[in-house]
Amino acid sequence: MNSSIGKILILLGAVLIGLGVLFLLSDNIPWLGRLPGDIQLKGKKWTIYFPLATCIILSILLTLVLWLFSRFRGR
Repeated sequence: MNSSIGKILILLGAVLIGLGVLFLLSDNIPWLGRLPGDIQLKGKKWTIYFPLATCIILSILLTLVLWLFSRFRGR
């Protein structure tokens, strides 16, 4: 039981490190958040921005990564 908790904590730590690196490098990816399918509405005193295309692409990439991870893990 303790070894499974340890594995989960290591995996969680790796995911957090990966997210941290992604946030650090996000300024170096100029097209991220400015794709043609992203929605931006501007008024005089307000702005609504929803990165729809960016969310779809990130979802597809995350799905592929998790699928590959589960495939190599042997499930």
